[in-house]
Amino acid sequence: MRRFMTACGAAALALALTACGGGADSSGGADKADSKGGSADASQVDVVTWWSAGSEKEGLAALEKVFTEQNPDTKFNNLAISGGSGDQAKQKLQTDLAAKNPPDTYQAHAGAELSSDIAAGYLEDVSPLYDEFKLKDAFPDTLIDRLTVDGKIYSVPSNIHRANVVWANVKVLKEAGLDPEKPADSVEAWIADMEKVKAAGKTPISVGATWTQLQLLETILIADLGAEDYTKLVEGDLGWDDAKVTTAFEHFDKIMNMTDKGLWSEDWEPAMAGVVKDDSVAYNVMGDWALAAFNGSDKKAGEDYVYFPVPGSQGVFDFLADSFTMPVGAKHAGGTKNWLNTISSKEGQIAFNTIKGSIPARSDLSDEEKAQFPEYQQSAMADFAKDTIVSSIAHGAALPLPATEAMKSALGEYDSGSLDIAGLQTKFADAAKK
Repeated sequence: MRRFMTACGAAALALALTACGGGADSSGGADKADSKGGSADASQVDVVTWWSAGSEKEGLAALEKVFTEQNPDTKFNNLAISGGSGDQAKQKLQTDLAAKNPPDTYQAHAGAELSSDIAAGYLEDVSPLYDEFKLKDAFPDTLIDRLTVDGKIYSVPSNIHRANVVWANVKVLKEAGLDPEKPADSVEAWIADMEKVKAAGKTPISVGATWTQLQLLETILIADLGAEDYTKLVEGDLGWDDAKVTTAFEHFDKIMNMTDKGLWSEDWEPAMAGVVKDDSVAYNVMGDWALAAFNGSDKKAGEDYVYFPVPGSQGVFDFLADSFTMPVGAKHAGGTKNWLNTISSKEGQIAFNTIKGSIPARSDLSDEEKAQFPEYQQSAMADFAKDTIVSSIAHGAALPLPATEAMKSALGEYDSGSLDIAGLQTKFADAAKK
């Protein structure tokens, strides 16, 4: 992330940040001015997310309840914008930020996705809040490092997700003669298992819209390259034309050709229905927010479905996090501060993450507090503490927003048949240069 920020121009960034307004005073009252000329009004907080349906909406409601209990004098204003993976919300946000009409806070994926907003001077440095809320003691060093840009931090995470998770239907696997308790240990072996599923008359794997395809591809890259070379790839120290990268793209092509193309325009939940509900699909690669889809059904872990890291990526945690910002010029910066305090608190993170399927960003939960979470999330907490951490491409942790958007656009061309797999690899190399 630091590399991308350097490319944005240190002088321009310094100038933009010098002009930042909006403070972090949480005292109430309308339109009180802080030392930078922004408002310290804590009478309300306007919150933009893309959590508008399903478990995400329910998780936000749980957060709102905790927020209201902790801040009875601050009104919560939900400005959620529908759209898978936040595409619609991000488009509107960029328009509003450029017009100097920011919300009080907005959801973003922690990491490189925010680099353009930081370089443009849209965001306040919230490092002082990390000291005030004692978050540097609560969050693990691996997370703090991924949030820090030139010594400053610009967002507060509400959770941590894992992207490299396979969700598999036990019935379909058994019908294909596969042991659900013994998943493949490499992408090659996994493809061989998919061929067995196909021969049994079922769909081997499902995938939805381009953001879900990008997530699938990044997990194949992790599995085929390994954590070290994958990190080199996204940091620019390994070429996108490397032979191992080519192998990963070829594996992706084989897998995509075993999916139901009719689902390629769908969001993740409809694309995953064959695994969750219909017993018609063997596998789906999806972040652990997918847990909520199973929790909302009559399916039981171990009996009806199993989960495991994408074959070949065992011992690697493909990281992403939802985080919230303090925009420059926020009308209710005091309300923003209160919101950031709630989402980073134990109470807020437990209430939210038990519903959403993610794990708390805090690493200081007691055994009793961890016991409130389902088995999957307890295992994810343990893995995050011991696995090698890499950053997700599809979810903004590894590359800036223009790069990931260009990659999704290239996948759209691939889906339409106007781009072959070699051309897709070339387009990804071009996108990474952004």
